[in-house]
Amino acid sequence: MHRNAYMFLLLTTLLWGGNSVAGKLAVGHVSPMTLVFLRWMLAVAILLPIGWRTIQEDWPVVRRHWLVLAALGASGFTLFNTIFYTALNYTTAINVSIEQAAMPILIMTANFVFFRLRVNWAQIAGVVLTVFGVILTACHGDPRRLLTLELNFGDAIMLVAVVLYSSYSVGLRLKPAMRWQSLMLAMSFAALITSLPFFLWEAAASKVIVPDARGWAVIVYTAIGASVISQITYIRGNELIGANRAGLFINLVPIFGTLLSVLIVGETFQLYQALALVLVLGGIGLAEYSGRKMASGV
Repeated sequence: MHRNAYMFLLLTTLLWGGNSVAGKLAVGHVSPMTLVFLRWMLAVAILLPIGWRTIQEDWPVVRRHWLVLAALGASGFTLFNTIFYTALNYTTAINVSIEQAAMPILIMTANFVFFRLRVNWAQIAGVVLTVFGVILTACHGDPRRLLTLELNFGDAIMLVAVVLYSSYSVGLRLKPAMRWQSLMLAMSFAALITSLPFFLWEAAASKVIVPDARGWAVIVYTAIGASVISQITYIRGNELIGANRAGLFINLVPIFGTLLSVLIVGETFQLYQALALVLVLGGIGLAEYSGRKMASGV
């Protein structure tokens, strides 16, 4: 079970790391709201033939729990990505990747507050290491920025996206029992509907950038890799080992995002980012090792 969960979550974080790069590559080639809307339009088109039969059979469940499904799709799929791609217009793909390491902290806190899921001291210590990594990135290696409240706008709004996806991760505990095809189709359709107002606003403000060849390549990747495949594997990983431990794997996004950013985008790898990655990697190793022992009752 653990091995399967790790494989699912490793694939998830690899695809999410690529999503950071894709979002950066999209700047100037497709506008953020257009990207989100077309991404979920394509995702729904892909999922429709896959989940059409199962969602008909699961329709009574969908109808009873439509509000939960809509909230999950809106928070985790639409709002998170809308802010995510907007943030990439103001900050680097490396920073956005590392800042997502704050998600496990919020997930653990929310699970304790709402569901009384406890963690041990080693897990807390592991999470603390990731906090230092996030802070180091947010202040761009200069702690004086925290004292003067000098924040990058992209980094600031990315924190809102982090809260949204953490809420989505915790909210997966409330998802109804249904087949993954139906679940993904229902949430993706909710994401498509809730992304429409943002797209219309962008069009009304004359801020739409019609996708060119690179823009369409980004849309295809985000729809297939970062939407359909990664969300299925993340949900499955949550089911196998729980949100607290699955959430810790989000800390691997900076590893993949940083490597892909340096290789593809050509961003410069800074010393403070290397130190942040060490802190994040050490934190996830410590917390996951302790979490396995606690789960096995050792």
